[in-house]
This record gives sequence, C-alpha cells and structure tokens, in this order.
Amino acid sequence: MRILLTLALVSTACATLAQVPMPTPPQSKPVLITGATLHVGNGTVVPNAAVAFDKGRLTYAGPAAGFTADKGGYETIDATGQQLYPGLILPNTTLGLTEVESIRATVDEEEVGMLNPNVRALIAYNTDSDILPTVRINGVLLAQPTPRGGLLAGQSSVVQLDAWNWQDAVVRADDGQHLTWPAMVFRNNPNEDAAALDKRQKARETQLRDLEQLFGEANAYRQLPAGRKENLRLASLAGIFDGSKTLYLHADYGKEIIEAVRFAKRLGAQKVAVVGARDAWMVLDFLKQNDVSVVVSRIHALPRRDADDYDQPYKLPAQLQAAGVRFCLDYQGDQETAGSRNLAFIAGTAVNFGLTKEQALTAVTLTPAQIMGVDKDYGTLETGKSATLVLSKGDLLDMRTNAVSRAFIDGRSISLDSKQTYLEKKFRSKYGQ
Repeated sequence: MRILLTLALVSTACATLAQVPMPTPPQSKPVLITGATLHVGNGTVVPNAAVAFDKGRLTYAGPAAGFTADKGGYETIDATGQQLYPGLILPNTTLGLTEVESIRATVDEEEVGMLNPNVRALIAYNTDSDILPTVRINGVLLAQPTPRGGLLAGQSSVVQLDAWNWQDAVVRADDGQHLTWPAMVFRNNPNEDAAALDKRQKARETQLRDLEQLFGEANAYRQLPAGRKENLRLASLAGIFDGSKTLYLHADYGKEIIEAVRFAKRLGAQKVAVVGARDAWMVLDFLKQNDVSVVVSRIHALPRRDADDYDQPYKLPAQLQAAGVRFCLDYQGDQETAGSRNLAFIAGTAVNFGLTKEQALTAVTLTPAQIMGVDKDYGTLETGKSATLVLSKGDLLDMRTNAVSRAFIDGRSISLDSKQTYLEKKFRSKYGQ
C-alpha cells in the first residue's frame, strides 16, 4: 500500500512539474544584482554593474561603485561573470493565439471576413499556453499577439508573459491595426490568359476601394459630435488618425511598400510601420523620409530573386541601421509560434552580417518598445523603468552560450521551468545522466 501511495505522489508531482508554472506574486523585497556586465539596451555597456529594483521599478542601474545605498535591506544576487539584459520583446506573433498548428481547435488567430478592425487579439490570448515557458527560457518576456487573416485583421496588443489571464498580462491594449496590403498583380504563370489576369486586377482594385471607403468613413465618424450612434468597426480605427495607435502595413515588395505607405499617409494615418518588408533595402530613402518604422520578419530565409545577393535577407538589418531607419526583428513564418523562442538567435545572425551586438540587442528590446509605444517602461534598463530583465551565463544572442539563469518581469522572479525542462530531467534520470 505504501509503495502504491508513493508512486501516486511521485506521479502527481511529475504531472504538476509538467504544467505551466504558476505566475509569481508581486515583488515583496528590494533586489540588488551585482557583478554582472550590464547591457542597457540603448548601446551602452557597463562592466561590473549594480542593478537595484523595488516594487517592480529600477531604482539604480549603473557602475557598482556608484551604488551607495545600504545593502542590508536587499536580497543580493552575485552575478559575477554573467550578462544582464533587458527582457526581449517579440513583435508580430501568434504566441498565445496558437498552440498546435495542426489542431484547428487550438488555433484562434483569425476571424471570418476581410475587414475586421474591431477584432482584438488580446481577448484570445491564452496565458496557459505550454509554449510560453519555452519562450521565456531564452529571454523573451514581452510579446505582441497579432491577429491574422483578411485585409484588415484587427488589433494587436502588448503583453508580459507571466500572468493568470489576459487582463493581468496586458501591458498596452490595442496598440495598433494590422493591414495586409493587397498584392500587386503580375503574370507569374506564362499560361495565364489576359482574362484571368484582368480578373485578378479588378479584384485587387475592389479591395483597395473597400479599404479607402472604410478609412474615409472612420475618419468622418470620429469627427461627429458626442452622442453619435456607436459603431465599433469605425470607432476602433480612430486611434490611427490621432496617433494613439500604429497602422502596421504588412507588405514585402518594394512597390507595395511605397504604395501602402502613400495610401496610409494620404488617408491621415499618423504612425506607420511596415511589417515583413523583405524589399526594404530597395526603398531605404523613402522609408527614412516618411519616418516609417520597419518590423523585419525572420531573416533566416532565401533571397526573393535569383539576382539578389545570397545573403540579402541576413544583411537587411544592417542596411536599415546604416540608413537610419528605425527597425526591429520578429519571428514570423513557418512554425512561428513555437520557433519564437529563437528570437535572440535571429538577432545573433544579424551580428554576423553587419550589426554590432548592441545594435542587434536594441532591435529586440528598445526599438520594438518604441514602435509599440511602451518604451517609457520597457526596452532598456534605466532608473525608473520596469525591472523586466534577464541574467545569462553567456551571450544571450549566441545559441552556443545562451544560458538564462534568472529572469524578472516587473520585479517578479519568474520560473524558468517548462515542459521541455521537465522532459529533460525525466529522461536524464532514466539514462542515469
């Protein structure tokens, strides 16, 4: 009987370990991290640093010699030899919206219809996703769950990755609208006849007219006096015209990027960002002149054309950096939800193709925070900002040395356990390692 009871308890413990870790309570005691090399996130590196935080906010971040407060009341962490970074920020993702891509019931990233500006990805965000802990273990602590599908997919939001529910997770609700620009029509198939080509062209023109009508109606609606009849579709677009929300234009080809940006500017959009932007290197001056930010999709890709340089996708971040265009990196593409834990290594690839390590770090910390409008609290480790940070025993951007030892979200020391770490322990035990 004792043996059966013991086995039952062990099974229960193992099952518990395999679950998503419980969110941690608010910070209850000041914390001081000493001895680490501090990577602020804005290009500044401080060796032998001290970082202190209390009630979720940074109270000091700088050289250890400059910290003069009494250390007696602090929980002190000796991080000598380690690297300290801001928590990484993952833009344009289906994290929390998709669990198993091959099982339809676990996919909640898309609504029916072509024009859905009132759709909110935030309320579909699943804080119990098994994928979240596997992403945190590589330093990703904030994300931007983003809807997919149709022309105007809806609104993204910014969340932190340790919460009981979406209400607790939200950092910034409904930060922007996501518009997939209608693809330009080309005869890619030599067997396509003129009638079929013309049909596709007319379909595109219809989509552009529908978009222009919707944005025009939304701009007129927001100028109506108080007491107007509520229209959720039109009201959800109001922030595009007053600058409180960003219009994210998903486009890849150079001509499409120019066309989409001109459309947005003509209709009154105040803040515009291009997502994907595989051909951004062709329109650098245009992007700079129009103050357009760029969210570069996964750079581990083949060139778009036979005549392109073999390394064009890899060196695009360096080209944007040299041109003075604000950009950040995402992980959109095949297996984007589960693969998003590799965001840091995408940045590491960009280092080998022209960026410095600190520029690459900025592209996954400060600049996504700026584009999403959360940089007052996140993106860098500076006094007064949120204590959302990562300690690594090696270079966070290098898959060979990345080894996150501690992570904090708003000052809370979060668990780094996941289903994968549980399975690792399980099978190491089985084989005696």
